[in-house]
Amino acid sequence: MTTSRRPFGRALCAMVTPFTASGELDEAGARTLARHLVDGGCDGLVLNGTSGEPPTTTDAEKTALVEAVCAEVGDRAHIVAGVGSADTRHTLALARAAEHAGAHGLLVVTPYYSRPPQADVEAHFLRIADTARVPLMLYDIPARTGTRIEPATMIRLAAHPRVVAVKDCAYDLAGSSKVIARTSLAYYSGCEELNLPLYAVGGAGFVSTVANVAPGPLRAVLDAYDAGTDERAGSVRAHQRTLPLTEAMMASGLPGTVTAKALLGRLGLPGGPVREPLRPAGRETADGLLGLYGALAGAAAV
Repeated sequence: MTTSRRPFGRALCAMVTPFTASGELDEAGARTLARHLVDGGCDGLVLNGTSGEPPTTTDAEKTALVEAVCAEVGDRAHIVAGVGSADTRHTLALARAAEHAGAHGLLVVTPYYSRPPQADVEAHFLRIADTARVPLMLYDIPARTGTRIEPATMIRLAAHPRVVAVKDCAYDLAGSSKVIARTSLAYYSGCEELNLPLYAVGGAGFVSTVANVAPGPLRAVLDAYDAGTDERAGSVRAHQRTLPLTEAMMASGLPGTVTAKALLGRLGLPGGPVREPLRPAGRETADGLLGLYGALAGAAAV
C-alpha cells in the first residue's frame, strides 16, 4: 500500500479510447495520445473509464489498450485501468487482466443498474480489494450508477490497505470533506468545475476528461495553488479561465467523450469516432469548442 495523499500524482487525464476511421481500436493512436498527454503535464492516465467508452469496448480491447499505453508511458506516468462493471465476477476478471497488462492501479465504479444497498456496495469493493495486487481508486458517480458511495461506507472502506483513492463525482463537498478529514484517502475531482474547490479542502488533484485537450491549463490551477498563499488568487483566476471550455465540453448536453473527440480531431490528435449509440458532434459544435480552446490556450500563454 502507498501512504501518499497523492498515490497517482495530481493531474490525471480520463483518456478517451482512440478508434480508427473504421471504428477499430487504434493502438498506435493511443500510444501517441498518451505520450502527448504526459508530455503536456499529466502525472497519470485513467484508461477504460467513462471517457473511454467501456460499454462498447470488448474485454480484449480494454486489455490491449492498457498494454499499449503502459508500454508507451508506463515508466513516466501512473496508469490506472477502469475495471468496473455491474457484475462482481466480471469486475474481478477485468481487474486480473488489467494487472497482467501492467496497470499501476484500478478504477472501480459502483455497480450500476441493480442499485445495491450500501452493505452490498461495500462488499463488492472489498471483494475486488481483497483480490487485487495493486491499489484501488473508487469511482463515486451516482448520476450514472444510480447509487452513491455514502461517506460512512467510504470511511469503512478506507481501512482496507489497497483502497487508497476516490474519483469524486458526487457533487457533495461537505461529504467529501468529511471523508478527507477522517481518512487517508486521496480524493480526485472528477468534475472539472470542482477541481479547485475540492483541492482547497484537501483533495489530491483531478481525473479530467477536459485534460484530453487542455492538460496544461488544468494543471496550472493546482500549481498556482501549491505555490503558496500569495499565489492563491492566481489559482482562482486560472480556474475561472478553464470554465468556459469545461462547460462547453461537459455541460452542453453532449457526453464529454463526444466533445473531447471532436476537439481532438480539430487539433490533429488521435481520437477518431465514437461508437454507437453515441454519435459525433456536429461541425458547429466542433467549431465552437475549437474557439474556446484557442481562447484558453491564449490566456494561459499570457
